[in-house]
Amino acid sequence: MLSKETLFALSLFPYLGFLWFLTKSGKTPRLALIGFYGTLVFVAVTIPAGIYAKVAYNESLANIDWLHGAAESFLTFSNILLVLGFREAVIKAKESSSEES
Repeated sequence: MLSKETLFALSLFPYLGFLWFLTKSGKTPRLALIGFYGTLVFVAVTIPAGIYAKVAYNESLANIDWLHGAAESFLTFSNILLVLGFREAVIKAKESSSEES
């Protein structure tokens, strides 16, 4: 049976493939693409934060509020960029369809 840590590490490869295809397509809104890459920043911040929580407090990251909140703020920021990027794309699509009419 695979541990949750192993599954987490293995899930990185499909996500990197997803990012590669999004980037290569050239069709993803810039802000949304930055948001998807920001998710990698979230992962990069969460791993050392989890290690620090275990070493310094002998607790999981979820139990150290200030550290957990700081790490989760990266995910929140990434999600905001995703929403703004796709919102911009929807607005542009509506404008171009109304110009064609």
